[in-house]
Amino acid sequence: MRFGLQLGYWGAQPPADTRELIAAAEETGFDAVFAAESWGSDAFTPLAWYGSDTSRMRLGTSVAQLSARTPTATAMAALTLDHLSGGRAILGLGVSGPQVVEGWYGQPFAQPLARTREYVDIVRKVLAREAPVTSDGKHYGLPYAGPGATGLGKPLKPIVHPLRADLPIWLGAEGPKNVAQTAEIADGWLAIYYAPRLAGMYNEWLDEGFARAGARRGRADFEIAASAQVVVTDDPAGEIERMRWITSLYIGGMGAPELNFHAQVYKRMGYGKEVDEISALFQAGRKAEAAAAVPDELITDTAIFGDEAHVRTRLKEWEDAGVTMMLISVSDADQLRRIAPLVER
Repeated sequence: MRFGLQLGYWGAQPPADTRELIAAAEETGFDAVFAAESWGSDAFTPLAWYGSDTSRMRLGTSVAQLSARTPTATAMAALTLDHLSGGRAILGLGVSGPQVVEGWYGQPFAQPLARTREYVDIVRKVLAREAPVTSDGKHYGLPYAGPGATGLGKPLKPIVHPLRADLPIWLGAEGPKNVAQTAEIADGWLAIYYAPRLAGMYNEWLDEGFARAGARRGRADFEIAASAQVVVTDDPAGEIERMRWITSLYIGGMGAPELNFHAQVYKRMGYGKEVDEISALFQAGRKAEAAAAVPDELITDTAIFGDEAHVRTRLKEWEDAGVTMMLISVSDADQLRRIAPLVER
């Protein structure tokens, strides 16, 4: 198992210590660095900027939102980054949620599975550069033939020859149908809130996808990158307390009350009653009570806090469950250097 550094997306201002973190990650053997996006900073620009300071680590988006760009625009960004980095790009994609897709991008959220399948197919056609790119799909028709079309659209191939036709595409997925499709059409799964004790359930979803006719990969060459909070500390209780607030936000506030994918993940873990209570409190504006209602076990199912021996043992549990990369955020370079030696590569 390897480590990936998750830079995430920016808050109100760009973080000040990114270069130091990336240098420490490159120095200590981290396999990759990832950047994310929500409705502020984008995922590609930080990788191009900070990635120029690296020579070995892979550079991944985790995730680039489908509705932020057309499939061909995303393929252009990925092939450009791949050339600039000498073949180190990973294209991580995700559908986001209806609040962002419809509220920020002004695009319909419906049929996310079908949209993802079409999107990935077009990106792969661009990267293959075998013929002018066309698509007769319902969501991303090429050439465009919908309302207002001039009829002059022309199928095109990218001017730039992509460095790698098989540039890896990883998908962020949370539910059983999405994970199965990920195993079928992608090269890796970006797993959020992964709980090793549920590996059997995840494997059923993945195996369904691997077994489909035309599946791109099998378990032996498919990557599973699990995002997790990992902190070497003598005060695990303090870290759990800090995480209560973040967790209650994602359960209660990162999605509509009637459709919150993060909340659904925790319900599948067996925390249905707790999720309903946290959501109701958060949506009522009682945020401190919502945070207090988050049980310790809900946090420690998907995070690792403790001394080096404890962290090493728990990381082995993730590895034994099938995780090939732990995708972690760290507070400073010293913490990164403490974590780096704790897995065997």
